[in-house]
Amino acid sequence: MTIADMKVLVTGANRGIGKALVEEALQRGANRVYATTREPLTHPDSRVTSVTMDVTDRQQIRRAAQQVEALDILINNAGVASYDDLSDRSAIERHLAVNFFGVYDVIQAFLPKLVSSRGTIVNNSSLNALAPLPLIPAYSISKAAALNLTQSLRVLLAPAGVRVQAVLTGPVDTDMTQGLDIPKATSAFVAAAIFDGIDSGHDEIFPDPMAQSLVPSWRRGAAKALEQQYAALVGAPVTQH
Repeated sequence: MTIADMKVLVTGANRGIGKALVEEALQRGANRVYATTREPLTHPDSRVTSVTMDVTDRQQIRRAAQQVEALDILINNAGVASYDDLSDRSAIERHLAVNFFGVYDVIQAFLPKLVSSRGTIVNNSSLNALAPLPLIPAYSISKAAALNLTQSLRVLLAPAGVRVQAVLTGPVDTDMTQGLDIPKATSAFVAAAIFDGIDSGHDEIFPDPMAQSLVPSWRRGAAKALEQQYAALVGAPVTQH
């Protein structure tokens, strides 16, 4: 698969990985890039269409879907992360609202277009979906839920020809990781790796050095094997790459 001449939508496109994904899509020859943000976005490339959309507002999501005539690749990148200690239920709800329900609602709104194009859904998750970071447990919980959603939709949408991929990112140099004195990949590096992963068709995309270190154990591990066994129960085995 190549994204040349395709129509791509990126949520959370105003900064960080989202902004880098827009630029990478343009460099790879995308026909149209829909950049969704909570505030209008200006871009010098005429192939970029700004779409105002808060992923926690279902009415805005529906309006945004009406603005998009056709779509080949949906990248759910919008996310939120903040420190907490699980003492406040509202912190969990805030993270789920964006990182889980936001992803779900966006997929449902744009799914008819993706079925029509036999397109691809890419959900930008995190290594914290596999193991929680105690500094940000509410975020980790929401990303684990989003990964499970991704794995479930991968099987349920396969008969319609829609591919569903998860991005499992490690530390990236964005606003979310300010103050953490650890090695971090750049947003541009991660964006390029995400599109390489889309091209290769892997179920999971590991787009940075820390994430890459887990690839062999993940693809040969018990969790992936169990996912494939469960998928086979409904007649839609997951392809291993």
